[in-house]
Parts: sequence; C-alpha cells; structure tokens
Amino acid sequence: MDDARDLNPTDLLPEPFRRWFAERGWTARAHQLDLLAKAREGRSALLIAPTGAGKTLAGFLPSLIELAQRPRLRNSARPPGIHTLYISPLKALAVDVARNLERPAAEMGLPIRIETRTGDTPASRRQRQRRDPPDILLTTPEQIALLLASADAEPLFGDLRRIVLDELHALAGSKRGDLLSLGLARLRAIAPEAQTVGLSATVADPGTLRRWLVPQTPARPMGDLVIAEPGAAPDLTMLDSVAHVPWAGHTARHSLQEIYALIARNRTTLVFVNTRMQAELLFQELWHINEANLPIALHHGSLDVSQRRRVEAAMGEGVLRAVVCTSSLDLGIDWGAVDLVVNVGAPKGSSRLMQRIGRANHRLDEPSRAVLVPANRFEVLECRAALEAVRAGAQDGAVERRGALDVLAQHVLGMACAGPFEADALYDEVASTEPYAWLSRADFEEVVEFVATGGYALRAYERFARIRRMKDGRWRVANPQVAQQYRLNIGTIVESTMLRVRLASAKSRFGGRVLGEVEEYFVETMTPGDTFVFAGEVLEYLTIAEDEVRVARTSAKEPKVPSYAGGKFPLSTFLAARVRALLAAPEHWADLPPQVREWLEIQRRRSRLPGREDLLVETFPRGGRHYLVAYPFEGRLAHQTLGMLLTRRLDRAGLHPLGFMANDYALAIYGLSDLSQAVSEGRLGLDGLFDADMLGDDLEEWLAESALMKRTFRQCAVIGGLIERRFPGKEKNSRQVTMSTDLVYDVLRRHEPGHVLLRAARADAATGLLDIRRLSDMLVRIRGRIDHVALPRVSPLAVPVMLEIGREIVAGGASDALLAEAEDELIREALDGAGDAGR
Repeated sequence: MDDARDLNPTDLLPEPFRRWFAERGWTARAHQLDLLAKAREGRSALLIAPTGAGKTLAGFLPSLIELAQRPRLRNSARPPGIHTLYISPLKALAVDVARNLERPAAEMGLPIRIETRTGDTPASRRQRQRRDPPDILLTTPEQIALLLASADAEPLFGDLRRIVLDELHALAGSKRGDLLSLGLARLRAIAPEAQTVGLSATVADPGTLRRWLVPQTPARPMGDLVIAEPGAAPDLTMLDSVAHVPWAGHTARHSLQEIYALIARNRTTLVFVNTRMQAELLFQELWHINEANLPIALHHGSLDVSQRRRVEAAMGEGVLRAVVCTSSLDLGIDWGAVDLVVNVGAPKGSSRLMQRIGRANHRLDEPSRAVLVPANRFEVLECRAALEAVRAGAQDGAVERRGALDVLAQHVLGMACAGPFEADALYDEVASTEPYAWLSRADFEEVVEFVATGGYALRAYERFARIRRMKDGRWRVANPQVAQQYRLNIGTIVESTMLRVRLASAKSRFGGRVLGEVEEYFVETMTPGDTFVFAGEVLEYLTIAEDEVRVARTSAKEPKVPSYAGGKFPLSTFLAARVRALLAAPEHWADLPPQVREWLEIQRRRSRLPGREDLLVETFPRGGRHYLVAYPFEGRLAHQTLGMLLTRRLDRAGLHPLGFMANDYALAIYGLSDLSQAVSEGRLGLDGLFDADMLGDDLEEWLAESALMKRTFRQCAVIGGLIERRFPGKEKNSRQVTMSTDLVYDVLRRHEPGHVLLRAARADAATGLLDIRRLSDMLVRIRGRIDHVALPRVSPLAVPVMLEIGREIVAGGASDALLAEAEDELIREALDGAGDAGR
C-alpha cells in the first residue's frame, strides 16, 4: 500500500468531510489519513499522537465515513447492531468524547446515533440500548463485560466493524485491562471482521499494545503502528519557591501563595495532586487565601457524580479559574481553555507527567505550559529528574504482566451466563489475548473447575457450584440466581465499603444533599462531634444511618482529614535511576534551588551521597535507639517489603529491631542494638543482610504469618466470584466480607495450597503490593556495592524518612505543628556545627 501521506485527501475523504474540514480552515493530518487507509485495508493499528493532534477524531473518522455511506436498515427484521464500540478507562472521558463527536456528526448532518453507557447511565436507557442499539456506543470495560454476559450479545455485536480503545496504555498492565482483553477476544469471536484501533499519547514500548489489537498466535503478531508528527515541546518549569522548602511532608503548604499567584495570572489552571486527601487539603488551603474570590473547584473520584459533572460542565464553559484534581482528570478530556497545569508533588513517572501536561492547551502547534511544585526536598530532586526526562522525550518503560487468574474466573462465569460454552473454543479465545497468551490448558481447566466447584477443598459446598457440565460436554450456568449475582458483582475494582456523606441539619439530623462517599473504616474511627474535610468543606460528624454518614457544616479550624484506600501514592517512582544519577553528579546541581544544593553539600561533608549503582547505608544512634537508613530510591512498596524482610533477619541475628518506616527514596529501621558496632565487630554483615536470597524462604515465611496475604486473597475472592459483595437490594459490609474470606483462606491454606485463588493472591502480592521484581533487580544491582557509613548523629539525607516515623506517632488532630517541631529538632541535630546552611 502507498503511504497515506502520498495520497490526495480527496481519495480518502468524501465530499461532506472535505467540506467540513475546509469550513474550519483545517486540513486532515497525515496520521488521520493513515488510519483511514488502514481501515480501507481492514487492518488494526495503534496510533501514537501527542495531545491536540486530533487522535480521537482520527480513531472515529473511518466509522463516521462508513456510517454516512451505509444504507439505513431500520425497517429490516431487526435493527443493525452496534457499528463502532469506543472503550475508555474513565466514565468522564467517554462522556466528553461523545459530546465532541456529536458536534461534527451534527454539523455534517450525518444520520448517526451516538450514545454513552457507563455506571451512571439510567437503567431504562441501558435496557433500550440492548433492544435498539446506537450506531456508536462509548463505554467502559465493565459495561462490555456486562453486555457480553447476556444472551443477546451476538445480535448486539454481530454487526460490529470497529473497536476504538482510547488511552490504551492506562488499561494495559492492570486487572481492568485483563478483563477488557478477554472481552475483546469474545467480540472478535462474534464479529471476526471487526478492526481494532488503539489510541495513546504516551507509550515507551508500543510492541505490547500492538499485540493487544490482534489475536495472538505463537508468532505473536502485532497491529500496525501509526506515529503522528510531534507537537510543540512543552513549556515545563519547576517552581523555585522563595519560601523554606520542607525536608519532609506532602502538602506543599509552603508554596500556597505562589500556587495561588499562578492561578490568578492565568485564565484556567488544572492543579494536579497525587491523592484525594491532598486534593481536599489543598482545596481548603486555597480557599482560605482566596482574597479575590476566584472560582476554584474540586474534582476527585469519591465526590458525588452530580458534583463531578457540574465541575466538568463549568470547565467546558470556561467559567472556572482552577480545578484541584487527582488522576480522575489525568486522561484526555478536551478542555481547550486550560492554559496552565500545576503538578503539586512529585509526578512519580515521566509518562504520567506528560499525560498531565497534555491537559493544557490542546493545540498541537503551541506548547502546553506546566509548573512542577515539589512538596519537599527529595521531591525537588525527583521533579528535576522528571523535568529532564520530559525534555529528553524519555518515557517510563512498560511493566510486563500476566493476566490474572481471578479475572479469568470471572470471565468464565460471564460466558456461561451468556449461554452454554465449549471449553475448547473458550480456551482458544482466552489464549488469543496478549495478557493470557502464556496460559496453559491445564491452568485454564483448573480455573473452569474452580468456577464449577470452588476447588477440591470446597467442592462439598453447593453454593460454590456456579456452572454445570451438560451431557453434550458444554458448560452452562447452574441457575438464574448465579447469573444475577454475577451481574451485580462484575468488575475488578474492589474498594472498601463506601458510605454516602449526606449534609444534614445539626438539629434535625435529617437529610439534605449527598456530597459523595467516604470509606466505612474511616467513619468507624469517629465519635459524634469529630470534624473532617470532604467535598471542599469542613464537616461535623453526626451519626451513621444505614449506609449514610450524616454530617453538618462547621467552622472548626483543625478538622480531621479522610484518607482513602484508593488514593495512596503510586506504585513507584520509575525515575529512580535519574535521581541517583543526579545525586552522584554534583556538577549537575547548578539548576537545583540554593537551599537544596546546600542540603546536599552538607550531606556530602557529613556522610556520603548515594552512588548511581551503589546502595548507601548509614547507621547512627538517636534518643536511646539505633538506626539503619538505606537509600535504594526504588519506591515505597519495594522499600516496605525490604523493611519487612530486613527486620526479620535482624531479629534472627539478635539485634532487636523495633520497626521500620519507608518513603519513596529511603528506608529506616530502628531498634535497641548498636548497629554500627555490630557491623564494625563483624556480627552484622551488610552484604549478607541485603542478599537477594531474602526473597526465598524469608519472604514465604513472612507472607504465611502476615495479614497482607489475607487482604490480598479477599480481593481475589471477590473478583473471582467466590465471595459476593453485592446482593439484590443489599450489600455486605467490609466486616462480613472479611469474616467470609478469612475462613475460606484458612481452609484453602491447610487443604489446597495450590488453589487458583491462592496463586492469584501470591501473584498480586508479588507484582503490586510487594513490588518483588523491582526489589529483586535492586538487590542484584547492589551486590558487592554497599557503601556503609557509621555516623555519630542523624544525617541531613536521613531527616525526611526519620520524620515519617514521627508522622506515624502524631497522626490525627493538629499534627502539622507537632511535625514541624520534630522537623526542627532533627534538623538541628543533622546540622550541628554547620550553622544555618540548608535550613
């Protein structure tokens, strides 16, 4: 085929489309024509294009043209099924894309029906969509799984010609992606001629995503690749705060006035933070100093959907000056009026940062403007590394992943709900996906057996028998109630039990409007009269009534703040190597703020700095305890796992560790024994302490004793359908689910240690909660390269992680003042004899 760049647009664009482009003074971009050419050849393709390059329109142009030219068949025996399926990781993105797609369809007078289907779509519309499908349906992975688990899936998708996967990189590598991949395999079985188009702005290694687009065989085929011309380089800077940059903490409160000044100088600003708790805090702080009464809003996933939609609509209308938001707005919502992105805190990865930067401007030929605001001194280093990575065009590497067995179990049950299935055909479908190309027939049979009986240890219990084998060898759902339960519990996101937060009168305690949801465990820690920040307001807790938290507005000055399980820090920094390289090269410190340079200079004089490939380990006494601080720079989860394993080894060596604390950069272990002396006397060898063999028996023994595996198993049991969370008209609370899964977990560990769900839980723990692979790579890298320094007191570099220990002690209440006091004391010790430099 000739490259589409050599074709005349007239050959690809029909007259109404040429006229529509011309009336706007536009010319179809080369990558848009490329995708049209791929569609003509019936080929699937991945498009990588920067924000503002029109990649969403590129993905839909072939569908719009085909639908415009398709004869209307509404008077036939049955209405045609869905022509194009658009799948997005975010409900808000699906709604936004639908709105943007309806405009050109209406302006060209195309007889096309475009609709969305998400968890927010009314049930009546969802039912009607199955009877009378739209031409283009925009939806989410969970809704695809629901639709495929019904008897009318074949007529609904039999006419499917195109599948558009937006922000594909955000789904691949997760359990939601596993579920989507299995749904895509079933869609290909129903409509084998359908083409798949992947859209993404940030991809380090396109190979994996290209394999997602086509059925996999032993040769591992890939879809075609289309790469758009790069846009203008982003205008990215880091705020050099005039205020004292804290040594620890994540609020960036020191930069509030400067953040507010940025908002005031720009028309519309998106202020990104990493957690929902940070979003609530920052929003409150900004309103406290909002003397000009600028319209500033809040957006995160726990707010009520109506409030989120109001914020999104107000942004679209250009009436807001700023929105404080989390990853709920990371992906490609098209707000052309946004002219600045402020990222508060470390971005945790260059690809995530590039994604956020792309929310500004949305014009390909003009740079997106963004400012990084580090919350502490280590974050200054990470922000500098991220800034340099973005300028160099370097992106985070893709994380390799095997499809999860608990997700496969859910899919197997879903296919039985749709109608009887043959095991051979379903196995071929599953193994044709990129995440499950590794799956053996024996593993598949074990999953089917689990869905049929619960497994060897549970087969005596009738309630675990969810599918039955028919005389012809096919599998069907055991009874209609099983199918009903499946539809209520579908999905891979297992959250803590959520309670609605309803504004009430302090006198009557009866309901007003719903503000959103908080997690049950957080509310259980409260007593009436306690206060907390939520939905941008300070609220007083009144009572719990069924599944609602009744609250009232209050003027309290020091509220408690909700901490959401869904809003923890990201898995790891992915910028570790760049941060270590920056630390190891003082000649590159010139671009760092003076107070951070001085901090590092004092560290270099008092101790040492971590090397690019080495591991710096410091030992010192403080306050009647002895500390070991290591600086792997491998992310909080890997450090927490390392801390768990090191404390076990130190305990076996008779060195009496009391505990540990980790952040993304360092790990501190504290105890009663003099660790410096133990090293100098040869009673503690650091090479042996950090040997990679800790990931063998030590890890297995710790997992067997810890509550972590039970929590992980609980999630796998819910996803795999062994334990249902939701029932018609009611939902189990977290305590009921915990009791059920803990009993099953104990039975399986004793009687069937190789059970599918135990294997799934171990895989989850290794790849997510424990970050075993990253930890293993680090332990191999530092073998024979441990740099130990015995110190008389805490070092400047150790202060931030030591303050993490302090934060745990003072959590809750007015902790900021106590934390500041602890910081001052530690800094005085670290800088003893160095004057005020670096303070």
